[in-house]
Amino acid sequence: MQIQKLLLVLLLSIPSLLRAQGEYQIIFPFSKDWDVLKEGQKKEFDLIVGGPEDDQNFIFSITQGKQIGMKLDSTGHFSWTPDYGLVDRIERRKLYQILIEAKTDSGAFVRRTMDLVVEHTNRPPVVNELKPFYIQFNTNNTYQIESSLVYDEDNDPLVFIPSIEELPEGLNISSRGEVTWSPSFTQFKKLQNEPIYIHFSVEDQPSKSQTKGRLKLAPTQLDLPPAITIVPKVDLIELKESETINIGFYLSDPNGDEDIETFDFLTNHPDIRKQDLIKNTPNQYEYIWSPDYSFVQDPAEFVEFYIDFFVIDKSQLRAVRRVNFKVHNAVNEEEIDKKNYALYQGTMTRGWELMEQLKEKEEELKKAYNKAKKGKKHRSILNASLGATTGLSSIIAKDRANLQTTISTVGGTTVLTIGTLEATEVIGKSMKDLLERLNYVIEKKNEIQTKGDIFARDYSLKSARRDNSFKKSIDSFLSAMNLKGIVALELDAAWESKKEATDKNIRKTFKDYSGGED
Repeated sequence: MQIQKLLLVLLLSIPSLLRAQGEYQIIFPFSKDWDVLKEGQKKEFDLIVGGPEDDQNFIFSITQGKQIGMKLDSTGHFSWTPDYGLVDRIERRKLYQILIEAKTDSGAFVRRTMDLVVEHTNRPPVVNELKPFYIQFNTNNTYQIESSLVYDEDNDPLVFIPSIEELPEGLNISSRGEVTWSPSFTQFKKLQNEPIYIHFSVEDQPSKSQTKGRLKLAPTQLDLPPAITIVPKVDLIELKESETINIGFYLSDPNGDEDIETFDFLTNHPDIRKQDLIKNTPNQYEYIWSPDYSFVQDPAEFVEFYIDFFVIDKSQLRAVRRVNFKVHNAVNEEEIDKKNYALYQGTMTRGWELMEQLKEKEEELKKAYNKAKKGKKHRSILNASLGATTGLSSIIAKDRANLQTTISTVGGTTVLTIGTLEATEVIGKSMKDLLERLNYVIEKKNEIQTKGDIFARDYSLKSARRDNSFKKSIDSFLSAMNLKGIVALELDAAWESKKEATDKNIRKTFKDYSGGED
């Protein structure tokens, strides 16, 4: 209870803190696991905006990363029921990034990336009606429950649990769904008169969810050869480089599992390794394989091959199952994402450095311009003073002709010199030239700020950087950084910023920059 009260106080105090800082921010819920969702279960919560003015009416929307079924209304109410299959049983959890935007009619807006974690939800096994198990007399009959009829939608391993009290004497159901029975003469005669139904439960692992099923037992004189059951039941597997496949094999023999002698495979591809076939028990195997990014050599689009899996019993009877494979050439997205992020970070760093350099140049030009204005004012005062001195020379040196000539000469020379300086305004630098350069620097700084904000926002997510427009946008932004005229010549090529180009500093200049969050 105390923790809940503390969280409530913190939640209520955040808008006040943001008002004090003079900025808006989208505020996420403070409840525990608000950002954790489960497949098939609906999650709802509300987003708010805190900032300088509480009376602002913000309209919410999702600008990037929206998934099927995801909803965010204009008031900030979010709801989503993740579909089954978004997260597989091995991965368990998967991160989804969504870019949230809130804006007002007056133009104020704020954006924030919201990370949602979707967790896998287990579903119970599916049990359909099974084919009958036909029994021979004086034979160790074996029946493998088919994976096409009993399966798990999440591809969880299954364990079969028999209803012991209903089983005929000597009948066994293994944990992998193999039924064995060698009936006595009395049992077989009874079976000929009336079929028997046995019941069992199927439990998925490790979640322990159960579904009940039943199997019909009927008499027959047919002999069953060795058999291979493949899970999942496929003849063709298509995959991309770096994807992983997992095929399960269940072996059975009409004379009993102890008659199985060998299980192996043959293939027409030289790079397939025998050690990828894993023996779990004498009757159950797995083939786990993942082709690397060099499996399909460029410029080929795909590679096709087959594997023949075979089982041989002690009588040299065999069963063969062929599985065809088609491996498609794939792009190494992880490497491309790293390169694209480096381009994104480098471009934003270049923009930040130029902004810092232009800020320093702006201050330098402002000081020079102000100094030039003060210099002109001082020269005007001195000009007037010397002019007055020359005009009074006839009174001051009324009876001294030499002194009057001296005053006139000095005064006239000074006025002439000051007039020449006034024509150029500043030695080596014109006020007009300074003003033009200052205006150019301010305009260029504003242009880079605008284009940098757009670039940082549009490509803050890795999915956006995979788009073909990313490289064009880099060229456009870099083109905007090209300086022209004397300002470009005056910038020091060896200039170094007094600040370090960290992600934090770059984000201060371009607020939507996602560096360090990728």
